[in-house]
Amino acid sequence: MTLEQLYALIGPDMKAVDAVIRERLYSDVVLVRQVAEYIINSGGKRMRPALVLLTAGAMGYQGTHHHELAAVVEFIHTATLLHDDVVDESELRRGRQTANAAFGNAASVLVGDFLYSRAFQMMVAVDNMRVMQVLSDATNIIAEGEVLQLMNCHDADVDEERYMQVIHYKTAKLFEAAARLGGIIGDAEPVVEAALASYGMHLGTAFQLVDDVLDYSGQEADTGKHLGDDLAEGKPTLPLIHAMQHGTPEHAACVRKAIEEGGRDAFPEVLQAIQQSGALEHTRARAAKEAEQARAAISLLGDSLYKKALLELTFLAVERNH
Repeated sequence: MTLEQLYALIGPDMKAVDAVIRERLYSDVVLVRQVAEYIINSGGKRMRPALVLLTAGAMGYQGTHHHELAAVVEFIHTATLLHDDVVDESELRRGRQTANAAFGNAASVLVGDFLYSRAFQMMVAVDNMRVMQVLSDATNIIAEGEVLQLMNCHDADVDEERYMQVIHYKTAKLFEAAARLGGIIGDAEPVVEAALASYGMHLGTAFQLVDDVLDYSGQEADTGKHLGDDLAEGKPTLPLIHAMQHGTPEHAACVRKAIEEGGRDAFPEVLQAIQQSGALEHTRARAAKEAEQARAAISLLGDSLYKKALLELTFLAVERNH
């Protein structure tokens, strides 16, 4: 099953979310509209908003607040992308220029701020203190994750545990919040809400680990980004950490030097070290284990098409090539 086939179940809801996004993107300031629309319409997978819709559906939710909250989650995600690309000095995302490359760093940062603040306006309108607590906590932890990642850059001594903490904060936390939101508005029992949150956390972790694999094994036409971007920025991701710990001394030295110095000059040698040390297989295996834990987390949900879709999503997250 493709992501598009999976989303067919929530097609009308996704259209409603897109309508909310278009409406809430409006600003009298032209540049705000231009930059926000540029990145929102740049072909993302919309996986986080889909999680809100699918988990709300699994809870039998009948209202419309899930449309607003799915849009809120997408705005928070988009704001992090805008700020991320400025920090990373990225030039390509999803096969096209990043917003900072197209409009400049200042516009990207400020429109990211607009999206964050607009997201908070929207969550207040839902008028549910639990929703506000979950989303404000998630946003704060994501920011901490960004700083943790910044501290880890060019540090070849980062171990697997420290790196996994970055993933949990920076990426998986918003997946966790998105899945939890469906439970909250669907009046789930606390144990079910916690199960949905656990599902989201494990799914988000699997998703990021596969992104790490694709940075060294994907096709640029598929991934929409330059191969070796993480290496160029000196980010010690799991494939690099594994190659240093389990490769030959020569491999370890090569990878260490590349992380500390950044850039793409050593990319062929680093790629060889990664391939020969089994780092990609190790990282994919970690992702598959996380996906398995995500499936186990929602075993207590009653059978439904929505639960089936949530289970299917765990396989797609691991098996994708972009």
